[in-house]
Parts: sequence; C-alpha cells; structure tokens
Amino acid sequence: MTITRRHFLGSTLAAAGALVLWPRLTVAATGADARFVFVLLRGGLDGLEAVPPWGDPGYAAIRGALALSPAGAAAGAKAAHKLDATFALHPALAYAAELYAAGEFMPLVAAAPPYWGRSHFDAQDCVENGTGAPHGAQTGWLNRCVAALPGARGLAVASVMPLCMRGPARVDAWSPPLPTAVSPVWLQRLQPLYAADPALRGAFEQALAAQSADTTMALRHGMASARGTRGQLPMLLAAAGGFMGKPDGSRIAFVEDSGWDTHANEAAILRRKLAELDAGLKACRDAIGDAWHRTVMVIATEFGRTAAINGTGGTDHGTGGMLFLAGGAIAGGRVAGNWPGIGRRALYQGRDLHATTDLRAVFKGVLSAHLGVAEAALETAVFPGSKQVRMLEGLVATRSKSARMTAVT
Repeated sequence: MTITRRHFLGSTLAAAGALVLWPRLTVAATGADARFVFVLLRGGLDGLEAVPPWGDPGYAAIRGALALSPAGAAAGAKAAHKLDATFALHPALAYAAELYAAGEFMPLVAAAPPYWGRSHFDAQDCVENGTGAPHGAQTGWLNRCVAALPGARGLAVASVMPLCMRGPARVDAWSPPLPTAVSPVWLQRLQPLYAADPALRGAFEQALAAQSADTTMALRHGMASARGTRGQLPMLLAAAGGFMGKPDGSRIAFVEDSGWDTHANEAAILRRKLAELDAGLKACRDAIGDAWHRTVMVIATEFGRTAAINGTGGTDHGTGGMLFLAGGAIAGGRVAGNWPGIGRRALYQGRDLHATTDLRAVFKGVLSAHLGVAEAALETAVFPGSKQVRMLEGLVATRSKSARMTAVT
C-alpha cells in the first residue's frame, strides 16, 4: 500500500504534532518520484578488504599481508581512503570516497542475511527470496515490493530474470544486446527456426528487440558513461540509470554482477572488481541525472569471507559481511552498523566476522522511508515472517539532511 501525503500527515499530526515529526518526512513520503536500485554482487565480497577496519587492534594481526590502512601497506598497496578512526575504503573506491564526503555514500558493516551457512546457492536464494531461509519463497522480495506500490514497475538488468524479481508484478527485463560478433546472416537463418517453435519464438523476438531504439539508446548512454572502464558492471549500472532517469522510468531496479569469489589472489581480484564497482557508481549517477537526488542504491553480497587469509592469498566463505548505500537520498557520509570487533575471541565460530545486522532490516528501513511501503506490507508480504526483524531507521535523508543515524557503536 502506498502512503499518500494526506494519510501520512494526518496520522503523524494526530499522533504527536507537526513540529516534532516534520523532520522525519522523507522525499518519498511527500509524494516525490523516488527511485530504488538493488545491486547484488554474487560470489561473496570480502567486506574486510572493501571496508578495512584499520583502527581495530585485531585487524592487522589477523589479516597479515592483506591488511589495508590510510597509511598504505607493507606489501606496497596504495593507501586506503580514511573514513573515520576505525574504518577506511579500499584504495580502488576513489569515487565512492568522493560520494562519502558529499553525504551520498555509506558503508554498513557486519551485515548478513538470516542464513549463516556458507553455500553460495543457498545464501543467494535467501537474499533474493526475502524470507528467513533458503527456498523460503518461489517469488522475490523486490517483485513483491513492486506489487505493494500501485502503478510501479520494476526493471531487471540481468541476462536471466533473477529470483529477486520473479513474481506477478510487472517487471521489464534488459540485458546488453547480442554482441556485434554475431553475424546478421546467422540471425536471419535462425529466425525461421525460432518462429516455427511457439515456445521459443517469443524469447528470440525479445532478444532481437534488444536492438530497438530505446534499448540501443540506453546501451549507448551506458557505454558513454562507462567509457574507459573495464568489466560489464559500469555499463549495466549506466543502462539502469538511463532507464530510471526518464520521467516515466522504472522506480525499482535490480542489477547483478558476478566474480566476487576470492579463494586465491584476492588482492589483485578485488583491485579490479572494486574499481569496476566504483566506475559503475559514477556511470549510474551520470546516467540517471537529476533523479540521483531521489535515488537510493543498496549494494549487497550473499556473505562475507573468513577473517584470516588462506595459503593461496585469498579468503574462504564466511558469515558477516557488509553492504553499501549510495544515492542523493541517503543520510550518508558515515559508517553505519554495529561493529562487533575482529579480535580472535570476537569471531563467529572462531573464523568469521560476527554479523550484527540482518539484511532485511536494512531493506525494510529503506523501502519504508524512501518508497513509502507500509510496515504491515513489509512484514507480511514483502518479507513474510519478519515481524521480529526491526527495520533500521535513519538510513534515508530527512528534508534537511541534517539528522543522522548514530554512528557505529
């Protein structure tokens, strides 16, 4: 159910008075055209590398050669971007550091889905289905969120419709057009074969439709915004921004990226992958235009990694990780979450960062404050059975953007 401005003002005024609650009115609650983007990094991003807790006394001891700090590293790594006395950003996240300084980027540490196992497939299923366990639903929480907003439609930027966006609500799918290496002659020869098969005809026509004017325009915009970068993520985020930046664009989008599993040679892999993510943030902001100021992005992964490195310079599947929030509508410029420490005695099962925030608490807090999804819908439809998971408040900016959520405790 959408919370209208009249309903919101009526209920809050009756409860406590306008002068007290007016600062809590968000961009979404006043009826503006808010945008929400969920980015899933598949493979398990190492949060201790992306957001190194350099000020924690146990970090350097347990991380060894992978330890990062604002002063650089013994292994010759570039200096990390200092955020506060405890946390920094990986050196490759230079643009994210600029957004952080502008109050438009925020790491949230020690976060994980309710599933604390170490299976990629089960963890990703749990993140996408929105329940308390893998395979808890056949539809995705983001599709159910679209359904809870009358008139809204979703956008899935993925080669195959992801579980997160499956369901009865309207969702448009987009993936990069077929590569130019595919000869038009071959497409002409394939066309009658697919046309004769009722089950495959629609899929083939949809693939060819990727060359249509709107899709080509979005792709060109994405390529322009992501020029000079490597990897597919900058182009995908730019394309999502191009679609959502239109006045009648999708309000809710899903973008996915793979390759975040780092069992070996982690430092080199994450230098490349985090640089792609950083370029993707800039490409999305450039493409979405003025709508950036009414946008919230949540960038998450299915689990964290082990606190200690293994014998091949990597980390294995872990538990507690992190997520990022970005966009002009967040209350950023700070590190959020409850940091449990990384000393040996503080680790979960003696090996992993202990998770202190359920991902659903973050999703619920953003969907409520930014999109205006009713709390009852969040607890029963979008994230069924999640009444015990209290939404995390203060993630979305107020009208003055001066009210901030308490920093890391």
